[in-house]
Amino acid sequence: MSFPAYSSYRDSGVEWLGDVPSHWDALKVKGFAQFSGGGTPNREKPEYWNGDIPWVSPKDMKQEVITSSEEQITVEGLASSATSKIEPGAVLLVVRSGILRHTIPVAINEVTVALNQDMKALQLNPSFCEPRFLFRWVQGLNDQLLLAWSKQGATVESIEHQYLAETLVPLPSLPEQTAITAFLDRETAKIDALVEQQRRLIELLKEKRQAVISHAVTKGLDPTVPMKDSGVEWLGEVPAHWAVKPLKYLAAFRSGGTPSKDNRDFWNGEVPWASAKDLKRDFLIDTVDHLTRTAIEQGAATLVPAGSVLVLVRGMMLARTFPVCEAGVPMTINQDLKALLPASGVNGSYLAWLLRGTATETLNRLDEAGHGTKALRMEAWVSMELPMPAEDEQGVIVAHLERAVGAIDALCDQATAATLLLQERRTALISAAVTGKIDVRNSDLERAEAA
Repeated sequence: MSFPAYSSYRDSGVEWLGDVPSHWDALKVKGFAQFSGGGTPNREKPEYWNGDIPWVSPKDMKQEVITSSEEQITVEGLASSATSKIEPGAVLLVVRSGILRHTIPVAINEVTVALNQDMKALQLNPSFCEPRFLFRWVQGLNDQLLLAWSKQGATVESIEHQYLAETLVPLPSLPEQTAITAFLDRETAKIDALVEQQRRLIELLKEKRQAVISHAVTKGLDPTVPMKDSGVEWLGEVPAHWAVKPLKYLAAFRSGGTPSKDNRDFWNGEVPWASAKDLKRDFLIDTVDHLTRTAIEQGAATLVPAGSVLVLVRGMMLARTFPVCEAGVPMTINQDLKALLPASGVNGSYLAWLLRGTATETLNRLDEAGHGTKALRMEAWVSMELPMPAEDEQGVIVAHLERAVGAIDALCDQATAATLLLQERRTALISAAVTGKIDVRNSDLERAEAA
């Protein structure tokens, strides 16, 4: 559906806004909004916490409408801190958080809330601006406002209050604001439904991916082959001609480490240095960080050969997934990873698929390390009994999985690309409507006539 432009425009006076409809007024945010900050009651006072007042922090700002929060405070907690009650209908912004590197979380509270110190509430003068219009305005101009509101050189990502307060917002009349927000509520709901369909498809594809891998490495590819009890409760039956061996007999294990960050001679060289952030693909040929040959020569790090299987053994990622990838080139690893060097008769690619296919059982062997970090109990993990076909059959299974999983991954990529396009369209539509690039005032009438 295409929408007309307004009949006439004027310069908004803001370079990144460009022209706006001639009949729209422009007001600074401070001209129609009152600002309220937040604070944190003393954590050591239990009487301040677990009350009835939602206490909103950045982690709660994943929804467009706030009706509850992860933490609540009491009336005593409210009185003891810098926070205050925010009545329903305010525009809530995250003003300090690492997430401001990418986006400005914005929401409207439908219930009375309090805020933590990383939040700000804008309570609007109803004679000038509707909360949902400003809410959509921030959404649609997210990228521009990230630049306009950020303090250059700040050590923590934050929104500078003065920049926010002085921002000019072109405002149509209240009836026109209502028409624009009603249009956007309708259209974004349609887009969000399509996004949710794509996300659900991606989840189903991921589940299918894991099931295909798990079945191939524990049951084989031939449904007619005789089976036997593996003797391992979680594993059940395996093909009768397969062996069942502890992981420690299938590979040698290598640990990694982090060379001194103070020694510049060790860093920014040509040798890949793998850490958790690199284990996002099945096959790894380069990494975010690199070491120099000097680091290797002076014993600050050790190379693991191409064909090694890299796994994460410590880190919060293990709470959700068990990353496994093959090293396509010689590289070094940090202390949160282990490199598995396949034993004789073990196909390295098969070992990687085997570890992916049995990831659930591996994650059952997690422990808590310091500060709640997840870590594999190595003794329990290396003794985990795993099914092993002969080497030639390993190769057949690897080829099958590369084809089958490759097809699933291609579908996932298509669904991910579709999701990104929908999200881009959503933002562009909001931006066009709240800045007057399109006139949606008669969209209800056009929709009724089309019906």
